[in-house]
Amino acid sequence: MGRKVLVLNQDYSALTICSVAKAFLLVYLKKADLVSESQTENLRSISQSFPMPTVIRLHKYVYLPYRGVMLTRQNIFRRDGHRCQYCGTSDDLTLDHVLPKSRSGKSSWDNLTTACKRCNSRKGDFTPEEAGMPLRQRPFKPSFIMFIRDFSGMIDETWLPFLTRKEKKVTD
Repeated sequence: MGRKVLVLNQDYSALTICSVAKAFLLVYLKKADLVSESQTENLRSISQSFPMPTVIRLHKYVYLPYRGVMLTRQNIFRRDGHRCQYCGTSDDLTLDHVLPKSRSGKSSWDNLTTACKRCNSRKGDFTPEEAGMPLRQRPFKPSFIMFIRDFSGMIDETWLPFLTRKEKKVTD
């Protein structure tokens, strides 16, 4: 049961993704409502059958002052499709600073990219332009909604209406 469930805040904005087991527990404990369920699968106990959630909505609003995507090695790899941004291979991946750290390059979304060890070593202490190694895609910081929609793997069709909504700006 490796399926995932989209969790919505009380105002129907996308909040996070969780496991089916966690989503079922939230619905069963009446902490969330079932918004959408699988049309093909059910959860079964010895004597009962329950709908398998695909989207749930929390009863209480969860305030998140910062809704961004954390800068981690795995999130950089996800953003770049687990491919070297210089040659396209998916073997021996590591992170590369587009502007090298030795030349005041920061560890940030727009300066880190996925590279294989061979390309990273070949590029060395140069920028991609100086090394004659153009990037397949410039590094960027994904938005929270974009990250869930595009980089979290398989998404359920029932998620799409909630992932295309505009993110609200908090003005307090």
